[in-house]
Amino acid sequence: MSPNLNFLLLRAQAFLLLLASRKREALTRFDAMLAIAPANRYAMASRAHLLGELGDKTGAVAALEALASTHPDSSAAWFNLGFMREELGRHAQAEQAFRRAIEVEPKMDRAWYGLALVLIHERRFDEAVQALKTNTELQPMSPFGWYQLARVHVDRQQPEEAVKIIRHLQGFEPKVAAQLERETGLRAAQAGPAIR
Repeated sequence: MSPNLNFLLLRAQAFLLLLASRKREALTRFDAMLAIAPANRYAMASRAHLLGELGDKTGAVAALEALASTHPDSSAAWFNLGFMREELGRHAQAEQAFRRAIEVEPKMDRAWYGLALVLIHERRFDEAVQALKTNTELQPMSPFGWYQLARVHVDRQQPEEAVKIIRHLQGFEPKVAAQLERETGLRAAQAGPAIR
């Protein structure tokens, strides 16, 4: 059987095994695919994803590092690498990966959000605010960036800015606004206009 045909057969087997929730067996198919085509982006990414799902975060990071090194133009590879590094508490390395994802794809809102979380963890609040502002510009209807931005303003002793965000969230995510009010003790009635 030709290598290309064997690769396609392994890919079909992996797909069917994943449908049957037989992840460990699917992983062996991705390993076999990579033996045939070591730089195949799909097989590399799928293998890394499966390792993460199976709880092997260190293995997933190693697989994602190989993917990002082999395909440096893949913003998804860099984002996923940043995410997994953050999961392992490797914040400086996570920041590097998120910044690379942004360099490749400046409008990747998830990477801006991931970068912001790392910066918040490092208590680099001024930089986190900038990353969150970019995230909310790119994804204005997602409550996650707004929530974190409000929390950072509270940490920076800027309750009036946090209250503006709460009022803004009341317009499209009232549950998140109420959660922020409970967590911060701030009330939207305390502020002037919401964010525009």
